[in-house]
Amino acid sequence: MSRFEYLRLADAVAAEIENGGLKPGDQLPPQRTFAYERKIAASTASRVYTELLRRGLVVGEVGRGTFISGKVARGDTAALTEPRGARIDLEINYPRLPTQAALIAKSLEGLDRPEALEIALRQGTSAGTQAARNVTANFLSRNGWSPNPEQIVFTANGRQCIAAALSAVVPPGGRCGVEALTYPFIKGIAARLGVTLVPLAMDEDGVRPDAIQRAHRESHLSALYIQPTIQNPLGMTMPPARRADVVRMAEKLELPIIEDSVYGFLSDEVPLATLAPDNCIFLDSLSKKVAPGLALGFIVAPTRLRESVMASVRSGGWTAAGYAFAAGQRLMADGTAAELVRLKRADAQRRQQLAGERLAGFEIQANPQSYHLWLTLPHHWRSQTFVAAAAKRDIALTPSTTFAVTPGHAPNAVRLALAQPPIDQLDQALQTLAGMLKVQEEDFDSTE
Repeated sequence: MSRFEYLRLADAVAAEIENGGLKPGDQLPPQRTFAYERKIAASTASRVYTELLRRGLVVGEVGRGTFISGKVARGDTAALTEPRGARIDLEINYPRLPTQAALIAKSLEGLDRPEALEIALRQGTSAGTQAARNVTANFLSRNGWSPNPEQIVFTANGRQCIAAALSAVVPPGGRCGVEALTYPFIKGIAARLGVTLVPLAMDEDGVRPDAIQRAHRESHLSALYIQPTIQNPLGMTMPPARRADVVRMAEKLELPIIEDSVYGFLSDEVPLATLAPDNCIFLDSLSKKVAPGLALGFIVAPTRLRESVMASVRSGGWTAAGYAFAAGQRLMADGTAAELVRLKRADAQRRQQLAGERLAGFEIQANPQSYHLWLTLPHHWRSQTFVAAAAKRDIALTPSTTFAVTPGHAPNAVRLALAQPPIDQLDQALQTLAGMLKVQEEDFDSTE
């Protein structure tokens, strides 16, 4: 049989999907059955299914099998954050308070004056100014952790922080260990940098140290990317003992840790960088604390890595604009950003409490301080179909496959982002979803 036979078979399945022979939600047979029916080797069947996963034509769910997704992968994860037009958006997770525009406007009064704009419109640099570094260091400090201003590097947003840090410590062709379910955009960033992501097994406390050791032994990692505080999508926060164990393992294996703390503002937990200041690259930004349209990214890099990180920012074109520096510096210096953090922490707790009440009786994994939760679906629903059914009700959700590092290894779950809708719309959406969960998937259309 030709070595490209698997491509011919994958094309045949794709054609069946296109002509309606296979419909979204249809389940493909187990690979052994597929191999028997097509009179091919089991290894060829495995390659067919892998190719279908790569094209986005099917989704695999752990313990359930492989299902037709009915859509072609576009290979661009940026599309995940574009507005979908849904009336109630539980997919995008940028918290916006009714009062925040007024607070921000008050802080930025006078920035439109010529003398202020003269400074604000100058070219920004990866190092910023001494004043910007001092203000940022003070703003990021919490519970005994205070970064050295001379270790701070700036980018235009949090994603650029990830790209700069990854580029600085993982060479093209290298491997980075990440949580098996993780922030989706690192997949696209890594692909563009030529970096392979290696999924790390997790438990209720986060990444397991033995999984780090095993992955490094088998794949020779160059670094780790983890979210120890209010992890996205699962919401978990590593307890102190696990933090110490992870840091110890990383230091033993000489693996720098890229610590994404974008949701850390919702918690009092100190960063991993407190335990390993010489081995952790700390990442944060203003977009969720303040507003998505006012983004400024922060990297606190160990002294030994700061020049490499700065070089990555410059070569990647990720330097923040001068106006973002000026606005961000004002918001942090006068206490406006801190006040928004205080208000958003209370808002997140209120929304999480509401979600817990409306979804009582269903299997959810939630952090009471978080703006998102993880909903494991009843057996009679699949994640892709549930997302499609919610869309019919004008509710946008994110399926588990979006967060899975390994295609075909996603649990049967969805993430609910609670930050975006007004509270009354959120309540309405949660009640609608609770009603859907009680209905059999095959009976959903009859409830329309």
